[in-house]
Amino acid sequence: MATKVTIFNNGPIRIEGDFTIVDAAGNEFGLGGRTAIGLCRCGLSVNKPFCDGTHGKDGFMSVCEARELPPPKPKV
Repeated sequence: MATKVTIFNNGPIRIEGDFTIVDAAGNEFGLGGRTAIGLCRCGLSVNKPFCDGTHGKDGFMSVCEARELPPPKPKV
């Protein structure tokens, strides 16, 4: 299954499909067989990087609409 990433308005980033999540050192998070997970965008979750729903209690607001990005700048 292809990976799908959804940015929810006023909420988390949801990842679905075949994926792994690793920390800065490259260590993999154990996801317990999940094929979908929510990642925190508000920075308030006590279970970072995973969403725990705190954004709804604290009034986090962020609306993201799809758009075209410019091509990446060439690396020097």
